[in-house]
Amino acid sequence: MRCQPNRVRPLVYTWDMALNLPNIYVDLHQHPELSFAEHRTAGIVATALLGLGYEVHTGLGRTGVVGVLENGDGPTVLLRADMDALPVLEQTGLTYASVARGIDEQGNDVPVMHACGHDVHVTALLGAAEHLAEITDEWAGTLIVLFQPAEEGGGGAQAMIDDGLFDLVPSPDVVLGQHVAPLPSGTIALHPGVTMAAADSIDITLHGVGGHGSRPETTVDPVLMAANLTVRLQQIVSREVGPSEQAVVTVGQIHGGTKNNIIPAKAVLGLTVRTFNTDVRSRVIGAIERIANAEAEAAGAVRAPEFSYNESFPLTINETVASARVSEALAAEFGGEAVIDAGVVSGSEDVGVLADAVGAPLVYWFLGGADRSLFVGADFTQGFPSDLPSNHSPMFAPVIEPTLSSGVRALVAAAREWLG
Repeated sequence: MRCQPNRVRPLVYTWDMALNLPNIYVDLHQHPELSFAEHRTAGIVATALLGLGYEVHTGLGRTGVVGVLENGDGPTVLLRADMDALPVLEQTGLTYASVARGIDEQGNDVPVMHACGHDVHVTALLGAAEHLAEITDEWAGTLIVLFQPAEEGGGGAQAMIDDGLFDLVPSPDVVLGQHVAPLPSGTIALHPGVTMAAADSIDITLHGVGGHGSRPETTVDPVLMAANLTVRLQQIVSREVGPSEQAVVTVGQIHGGTKNNIIPAKAVLGLTVRTFNTDVRSRVIGAIERIANAEAEAAGAVRAPEFSYNESFPLTINETVASARVSEALAAEFGGEAVIDAGVVSGSEDVGVLADAVGAPLVYWFLGGADRSLFVGADFTQGFPSDLPSNHSPMFAPVIEPTLSSGVRALVAAAREWLG
């Protein structure tokens, strides 16, 4: 269902709301939780939504929370935030820095940090949920606020859908969301069309013949295979991907061996692949398999490599017409100079799974979270800066204000573009 744009005056926040968002943010930052382990965060979210009068569903996709606020006839709008943190040791030096630890999927005890800013996302969506609940006389329709687990592994959105999400809540007419980024706080970056890459996580197991480190001639060394393969894989992008195309192939892990003087029987490489269209994706993955098999054969491996395809993210595609509407609404809220197009980002997201499941348009933007004084004279319209701590860095630390208030304002303005 479409309605005419609903222009409203810009919002101003002084945090005299029922929810003290800065306090919530600091609390969430100090208590991060890994994917599918967001129990405490989910409890805070559910309690807040119940207090605001939402119909609340918990435990979707294990730890997901959804609030529904019906307010007469009109479109249905879904606002989404992700909740999970990362196995990163925080090094920001903040007084509220995380010292939390958790157990990862392999059973390892690891440090945990909100190094991707999902604490900002949760807090801003709670603020938007409160504001929209307080002004129901100014809009009509149905509002869905969705707090998703496990975005970092790419499985949280699908897990909620598989758990009956859209049997419990109505199908939205639009899916909206945002991600904090190293841009000036108060800035919004929105790119129509393909806006974030597809991602594939691949593990390659190389099989050799183990033996004593002093007698390599009696072995087939998988560590040497892994080293050669790592170098060779870097040539895929430079020699098999066209100049007008884009791809990233990164070897993020190499594991092999237990002792300096033992040549192991196998080695494992962990890769991440980022692509921006399906043809390039197929060619790059095909090249990875071809090169790995050829390297194993050249080394005299006793077995062909094994390929394990793990985390996978689809392309994040902003629907063009809906993006134009949201961009206009955000420009009206923040001023036209604050809304930019920073181009395509090589990071990945699974928010599009929620939109694709019901055939709804998606609009997903980036929310500036960095100190504005760091950008004096800088041109950040062609992508994120490379000289500031970015998402997944142990130094990533969005400024609390105006990041939170801007996040609330952006969600409210975008939602009200549909809620007539």
